[in-house]
Amino acid sequence: MSKIHDIAFGAACICAFFDSAASAHGVAAQDQNFLASTSGLHIGPFLYLGAKHMITGYDHLLYLAGVIFFLGRFRDVVTFVSLFAVGHSITLLIGVLAGLHVNADVIEAIIGLSVSYKALENLGVIRLMDPKSAVFGFGLIHGLGLSSKLQGPSLSPDGLVANMLAFNVGVEVGQALALTVLFGGLAWLRQRPDFSQTATNANVALFSAGLVFFGMQSVGYFTT
Repeated sequence: MSKIHDIAFGAACICAFFDSAASAHGVAAQDQNFLASTSGLHIGPFLYLGAKHMITGYDHLLYLAGVIFFLGRFRDVVTFVSLFAVGHSITLLIGVLAGLHVNADVIEAIIGLSVSYKALENLGVIRLMDPKSAVFGFGLIHGLGLSSKLQGPSLSPDGLVANMLAFNVGVEVGQALALTVLFGGLAWLRQRPDFSQTATNANVALFSAGLVFFGMQSVGYFTT
């Protein structure tokens, strides 16, 4: 009974954190002002904005945490993360440069489901597709989510291609930094004798967090 209580408590805590953090995941007002007013090449600032967006993108980080949770070999981490990076880079660049407009709430709701799906996959409850194909496919969805955040401000076409490439590189830098911390933390957890139970609790919490994010964005879709 105490284990069930611990799982529920941990899930509730992460969901509460995710609820408050996800509302801040987007382009901050000052960054929107910069994007709307800037023109020409600004490689450095766009690199910074890309890294900042990924590091504060709690939905993306939760999904990546699920992806690498049971990957003990660095080579496997590189493989899966590369598939995710290629996927979100494609749709991020196409979305912004081609003006592909998507409903942000719908995309973010699917991103929430991607977190829940990966948690269920880790728990051995479900596997609807090959894990590598799933990571690449969800990477495409996550990239659309990133592009939707950048289509709010009116971006100047002057230097847009180079700036977006810099933003994408910044995203990858931020992702690498976050993954270094995540991988180190998971490596430490694997050495603990209670890792099996901890893994179950953590993935139940990931599943719950994904559902919370899905619910938030669904409400946003129907109320805006």
